[in-house]
Amino acid sequence: MMLRNKIHRLGFSLCLSLLLCASARAELKVGVTAPSFTAPAALAGQTYNFVLTEALKKGPVVVYFYPKAFTTGCTIEAQLFAEATDKFAELKATVIGVSGDDIETLKKFSQGPCGGKFAVAADLDRSIIKAYDAGMMLMPNMASRISYVVTPDSKILFVHSGMSPDQHVSSTLAALQAWQAKR
Repeated sequence: MMLRNKIHRLGFSLCLSLLLCASARAELKVGVTAPSFTAPAALAGQTYNFVLTEALKKGPVVVYFYPKAFTTGCTIEAQLFAEATDKFAELKATVIGVSGDDIETLKKFSQGPCGGKFAVAADLDRSIIKAYDAGMMLMPNMASRISYVVTPDSKILFVHSGMSPDQHVSSTLAALQAWQAKR
């Protein structure tokens, strides 16, 4: 019986590991044209329509996908992006977070973890998640944690995919800095 319990726990751990690994799936490739989108968004609790093509006229855009507002990892990631807002602004970059959450939830999220520093967009029909191939493999209606850097010519410059929230900000900033240095 003890061996059976150990095997069961090992099997559960393996399944959980596979689920987490499978959640970060294939994404759009560097160099392809980023899908254009318009979505209801919230910034500091105020709603508006975010239009990617309009944001790209001002400079590059970091489009980051996250699974669910107010969950631990998504809160950490939002706080890290909020803390780095000035660094993104120095690079003339706009940050937009995208999830399947409703706009009322995102109004609160934009004021709380996002600190009113950047916008978050609601993708209720999951069309943006699908267009960016950002759905979790085993739960395609939920966004995986994927960050894209899109240049003003609508090309994907950089992709960072991983469920840990702590590398998305530093990696997108580094990609933007390298891109700016080459210009």
